[in-house]
Amino acid sequence: MPDRDPEAFRALLKPTAVRERAQEMLELGLAGKLLHFSLQPDRLEACADYVLETIRANYPTLDIPFHARWRHFTCEGADRWKALDREANFADPAARGRAAYDLAVVSVLLDAGAGPDWRYRDAASGREIGRSEGLALASLDMFAAGLFSSDPADPLRADAQALMHFDTAVLAKGFQAGPDNPLLALDGRAALLNRLGEELERQGLSRPGDLFDRFVASADTGTLRAPHMLGEVLDAFGGIWPSRLTLSGVALGDTWRHPLIAAGKPTAGLVPFHKLSQWLTYSLIEPLEWAGITVVDIDEMTGLPEYRNGGLFLDSGVIALKDEADRTKAHEVSSPLVVEWRALTVALLDEIGALIRQRLGRSREELPLAKVLEGGTWAAGRRIAREKRVDGGPPLTIVSDGTVF
Repeated sequence: MPDRDPEAFRALLKPTAVRERAQEMLELGLAGKLLHFSLQPDRLEACADYVLETIRANYPTLDIPFHARWRHFTCEGADRWKALDREANFADPAARGRAAYDLAVVSVLLDAGAGPDWRYRDAASGREIGRSEGLALASLDMFAAGLFSSDPADPLRADAQALMHFDTAVLAKGFQAGPDNPLLALDGRAALLNRLGEELERQGLSRPGDLFDRFVASADTGTLRAPHMLGEVLDAFGGIWPSRLTLSGVALGDTWRHPLIAAGKPTAGLVPFHKLSQWLTYSLIEPLEWAGITVVDIDEMTGLPEYRNGGLFLDSGVIALKDEADRTKAHEVSSPLVVEWRALTVALLDEIGALIRQRLGRSREELPLAKVLEGGTWAAGRRIAREKRVDGGPPLTIVSDGTVF
């Protein structure tokens, strides 16, 4: 039966599907047909101005790096990963690449929203740091201490054996979390690491760093396509996500239902995002480039539908809730409201990216979406949140298990 064709569902694992369904959601919004949001497209220019102002403040020379986990390992101007890299004195580029992949995968998977109250006391700077940067430094310190390695003689790795048995109490200690310093979804984070270890073992991989070798082997001409990398990431890690859709044997990961999308198609009602997988893929590009491999077609990936980018559009009035009472409620990630918000975010990030390039006279190659995000929309979303709310939190409350946001 065509409606059970696994290939139709497998197509939802590609960034083109994420972009197409997001565009469909945007068109419904522009036609006034969405369930929860209306659009104010005339506010997009002002939003682009705000993002551009943020870019110029953060990167005055417009030398913008990719939006990747590596940015969060810098504190007080000191790049902690670079310092660890120097101290480690890796035997060769491949050893460095494997360790970098181990760190990036674990750190990204631990990067779900921390909540407004959690802080990490950074021993080196003495600062208390919250949110993504705090989570990044904590994960880097845990990695440096060998907590993700089962081999005391080789601490700078994350391997299947250690991950499978990783304990919530150890994670809480590493994050300095407790009753006085609450971190959201600690159990969910530990369980995700456990499933990562199980999935690696199931696939015959000893560590996330094995993916580095796989990518190097695929780059026969010294180049690799970013969408190919995303496909491999989804294949390698698709099985770790809890209680998600699996249709015709295809685990669909960060894919959710919305009643208005793709009517009449075999995959009707399904909206893919693959936010963490794309964020992870963006973060796996640089270690390959350090090893001399060129990654191309990065702009085929999409923007990241999380609460900083999504918050930018809601806080700047580009999108508006049809029912203001929804601001005071907590929303499940699977709810049509959150699915609409995330899909609109993906589509509007493309619009903002085009406006920013136009203003700066840059091509897609010169200023891919990954740099617009970093420069960029993510920072602007955080900045406007601080202007509008004392705690700088998102404009909507999302119930998360630590594996989406």
